[in-house]
Amino acid sequence: MPAETFEFQVEARQLLQMMIHSIYSNKDVFLRELISNSSDALDKLRLETLRDETLQADTSDLHIAIEVDKEERTLTVRDNGIGMSHDEVVQLIGTIANSGTAKFLRELKEAKDSAASEELIGQFGVGFYSSFMVADEVTLLTRRAGETTGTRWQSSGEGTYTVESVDDAPQGTSVTLRLKPEDTEDKLFDYTSPWKIREIVKRYSDFITWPIRMEAPAAGEDGAEPGTETVNSMKALWARSKDSVTDEEYSELYKHISHDWTDPLETIRMQAEGTFEYQALLFLPSHAPQDLFMQGHKRGVQLYVKRVFIMDDCEALMPTYLRFVKGVVDAQDLSLNVSREILQQDRQIELMRRRLVKKVLSTVKDMMSASPENYLTFWKEFGRVLKEGLLQDFENRDAILEVCSFASTQDEEGLTTLRSYVERMKEGQEQIYYMTGESRAAMESSPHMEAFRAKGLEVLLLTDPVDEVWVQSVPEFDGKQLQSIAKGEVDLDTDEEKKEVEAEREKQQQEYAGLLTWMSEQLGEYVKEVRLSSRLTVSPACIVSDTHDVTPALENMYRAMGQEVPQIKRILELNPSHALISGLRRAHAEGGGEGDAAGELAETAELVHGLALLSDGGELSDPARFSRLMADRLERTL
Repeated sequence: MPAETFEFQVEARQLLQMMIHSIYSNKDVFLRELISNSSDALDKLRLETLRDETLQADTSDLHIAIEVDKEERTLTVRDNGIGMSHDEVVQLIGTIANSGTAKFLRELKEAKDSAASEELIGQFGVGFYSSFMVADEVTLLTRRAGETTGTRWQSSGEGTYTVESVDDAPQGTSVTLRLKPEDTEDKLFDYTSPWKIREIVKRYSDFITWPIRMEAPAAGEDGAEPGTETVNSMKALWARSKDSVTDEEYSELYKHISHDWTDPLETIRMQAEGTFEYQALLFLPSHAPQDLFMQGHKRGVQLYVKRVFIMDDCEALMPTYLRFVKGVVDAQDLSLNVSREILQQDRQIELMRRRLVKKVLSTVKDMMSASPENYLTFWKEFGRVLKEGLLQDFENRDAILEVCSFASTQDEEGLTTLRSYVERMKEGQEQIYYMTGESRAAMESSPHMEAFRAKGLEVLLLTDPVDEVWVQSVPEFDGKQLQSIAKGEVDLDTDEEKKEVEAEREKQQQEYAGLLTWMSEQLGEYVKEVRLSSRLTVSPACIVSDTHDVTPALENMYRAMGQEVPQIKRILELNPSHALISGLRRAHAEGGGEGDAAGELAETAELVHGLALLSDGGELSDPARFSRLMADRLERTL
């Protein structure tokens, strides 16, 4: 078949141009990316031959080869792994299939310095495209194991690429780079130099479990013997003693596993001995991937058995709320032919999972005191995800609560833990008070906050969508009940204060009994009850949910997800000290609820309810009518 010419999608073309113009200062990493891709291809082939005994593939000498041609100035990275079909080449190499591409490019252009650019590239994960930092032209030749026809992909990284079928391609994939001229000022080195290649492999890919081979230099050159040499040690870092591994080596393993270009925030080592032996090397990333909340996001823990790669995203080892954790778990007593279905029911895997989860959570807790800056970075990036565990993992709920942080009225900028909140609680206070909402500003100006501000009581301000859900199922922390300030009755007075105001409250209850009964009838379509409030000091009225009612925000979330939620009537609380409410009481007592004045008084009650609804962030059932009534009242005041 003749070669077909395709155009890069717009985002891919823009990204390639940025690569070509060297936005990344450390260009050596292109080789790490290509070797990492080759290693993945070898892992996939070995797994495929285990699953499919009929697959016609040569697995006798799986390896990665690096070849250089000084005269032609080319460098080739070759593997005899799984390879790609024609369609896979077009889908995987010709386009950048990521919904965040446009956002990534915009942020990349706005990045002020090289470090910011590098971090953004790491978040996106460009892999293969990094070749264009060092090459004027890239040629990819591949044949999928079990197929007879191969595919050649070629591009200079400008606007187009060509794809053609070839008959004589070996199994696996080779990527050949026609290198740019050396430019040491721009940190573009001579990548045909054997010593430079050895240096890069040692630094970034020494732990790769497949042999990386290259031709040794001629006798005497670089002090090496001629012939083929293996340039990586292939030693698994998790199997080596902690003292023999550097932080840089851990970082490179993390980058290989995660396809990230930035260092991990924290490294976690585990070794279990006894009846069931395994080793684990886990990493907490320093930033969240763009697809963290997308359906189909892969969990990052790889499963090995006796140092043999088994599975890339072993879901049985890590719960969904820890899906950001990357790493390796190497078990000694599992079958090499283990399947995902078997893992889901394996008792030993369940035991490993429980220990891994506890270790991750204890590491985060240690980070809070030992490295507060790292903890704040972690919480900013992954706090929302971690809180999902409060709904999923009852066994570790207390441990998760211990490492959660929240905004609070106690501090305008910082965060607080539940433990710190409990330690600051006023004498006699039995509840941990909180409020959920879309923003801190909206909650701080809410009528529900008035009495708590007047009493100097701290309130947690929960703004994440998941907060609306987990607070419904977590009753208490450290023996202190979690209490929404927008739900149920609020009684903040001490016993002495109650005695002082008891007579006054009884008097108010008698005076307002008629108005409360009348308004409950007038607004019966919208509210469950109208009652006097003890939480208001400034506002005339507020909307309150019953203790076990679903909050309005949660109600809206369910509807947005397509779930039917019955309309829930809420409670309207009135502030008897407010002039509007006391005036309404007088008008009703003087006969306003009868005759011609009844209509006007009913409209006033409707306006009071509407104002309370708006101040709570709710939606009016008839905004046009509310505006008309308000305009009419304002006109009469002029």
